[in-house]
Amino acid sequence: MLGQKSVFGMYNRLLLTLLLAAVFVWSLFSIQWNSDLFHAGGIPTLLQIFEGLIQPDLSAEVLIKGLESAWITLAYAVAGMSLAIIYALIVGVLASGTLTSSRVARLTSKLLFRGILGFTRSIHELIWAWLFVAAVGLSPYAAILALAIPYGGILGRIFADMLNDVPEQPITALKSAGASKLQILFYGYFPLVWADMISYTMYRFECAIRSSAIMSFVGLGGLGYQIQLSLADLKYDQVWSYVFFLIALVIFVDIWSNFVRKGLIERKRRKGFSPGWLSLLFTLLLVVCSWGFITVAENAQLFE
Repeated sequence: MLGQKSVFGMYNRLLLTLLLAAVFVWSLFSIQWNSDLFHAGGIPTLLQIFEGLIQPDLSAEVLIKGLESAWITLAYAVAGMSLAIIYALIVGVLASGTLTSSRVARLTSKLLFRGILGFTRSIHELIWAWLFVAAVGLSPYAAILALAIPYGGILGRIFADMLNDVPEQPITALKSAGASKLQILFYGYFPLVWADMISYTMYRFECAIRSSAIMSFVGLGGLGYQIQLSLADLKYDQVWSYVFFLIALVIFVDIWSNFVRKGLIERKRRKGFSPGWLSLLFTLLLVVCSWGFITVAENAQLFE
């Protein structure tokens, strides 16, 4: 029986490989390979882009502007994700059905709130940005809400799935002890999924930084705006300088994420002040500074 399953699996993989190869060959013959497909000045432009990669502009003016733009990009990503996390926690918990008692209420809660999460995450942040620009004008809040809603929908769906995958034994024990729904949520569900929630949230935060960089057309500055200006002026050396700043931001978030995860592990092993508390304080400080910068320095108003 085991040999038959192995042969059957190899047969399926062979069929899938042949199918994918056939689709690839068909796509090659479906393209009209003519001179209109290639840009006449494409190769010289490609060489200029490659030269900019090898010799980026590292002048003091570009570096200072890159640091300022990187902070703007990070601040808007933090502001958008802070709202996204609040939305995801509330709607994600409701979508998991953990606060309901009867089967009918649980099913209704799941269908309703999972539908809301599905609606908000199915629309790209650029589409949300266009909608909010039409509603509130070229305001920084248009970019913040455009980041918060789709990322909140994505996080909320994952949070709901994590809560549904929690083992039944500790939850049953809390129910037997007479714990309320909120007590079961905070002392039963959350402790078992906190680490995974934070890890996935930090990954999505990396994605939010990249999305924040392309929000320049709704009045948001940052690295995306500088890259856009440099591309318009054909200054590819400056383009790569700002791209490197964007890469540095993503690496910073990755290091920060590893630090948070290690802090959570150390917190379980020892009591008192730990790296986990330090990362939490840093996170809160970054959120406060980001909202303070957007509100005061950027003079953000909900309606322009």
